[in-house]
Amino acid sequence: MPVALVTDSTAYLPADLLQYTAIDVVPVQVIIGGRAYDETADEAGSQRVADALRAWQPVTTSRPSPERFRMAFAAAAEAGADAVVCATLSSRMSATLESAELAAKDVDIPVHCVDSRTVGMGLGFAVLAGARLAAEGAAAAAVASLVERKARASTSLFYVDTLEYLRRGGRIGATRAVVGQALQVKPILQILDGEVMPLERVRTSAKAITRLTELVLAATLGRSVEIAIQHLDSAERAQALGATLSDYLPRSRVIVCPLGAVVGAHTGPGILAAVVSPLID
Repeated sequence: MPVALVTDSTAYLPADLLQYTAIDVVPVQVIIGGRAYDETADEAGSQRVADALRAWQPVTTSRPSPERFRMAFAAAAEAGADAVVCATLSSRMSATLESAELAAKDVDIPVHCVDSRTVGMGLGFAVLAGARLAAEGAAAAAVASLVERKARASTSLFYVDTLEYLRRGGRIGATRAVVGQALQVKPILQILDGEVMPLERVRTSAKAITRLTELVLAATLGRSVEIAIQHLDSAERAQALGATLSDYLPRSRVIVCPLGAVVGAHTGPGILAAVVSPLID
């Protein structure tokens, strides 16, 4: 195992994809009513967050400590790794990358830390690609380069039922949220250079999902891509969108999987996200 892969839990890698890899996942924490949980602690975490948000309970998140990353890096070294590539969610969304960089100074093997400038399966697809390349014997620098290029080449779009949760988490301004709610706007947002940015405003949920479908198809640019549809407490809509995209793109891999508690804490229940990740050598 010359190069080991480490990421954080906001990659939201589905278990059936993760189980055939040696990727180590360091959990980010979600804090509900003052009680902290590892995001990976149980499968009920996302629903717990959705219920808490609807009940107006305080929900926040916290980066992993440097010690959590140090333990993952040390375990990789003990397992025989010559180097580690560690990719985290965007440094513009979280200080998780900083924890990884601090931990990298305390282990005896090289650690290449990658700022993905994204989150969710934009990060997940990139780490999976890195793990495949590492399994072929590639050097750490080449693995890190592929992970970074694939993550940053991804397109991440999402629809939310309300801007309120993004406002509470400080991801958008209060004025924009109030205006959006007053106009009953259903926003479509994007991750642009590591930050959540508005893309379009649509009047109804049905129109927003139709528009999201159109934007995903446009983002493929006729390339070979991988697509993930992710959601929080919106499984039926996610499955329907995934099926529609599979019909339009029969040669592309489309997976449907949930978002976890940490992203859910900032976006709220009802989010429907789409990640388009081009295949990169």
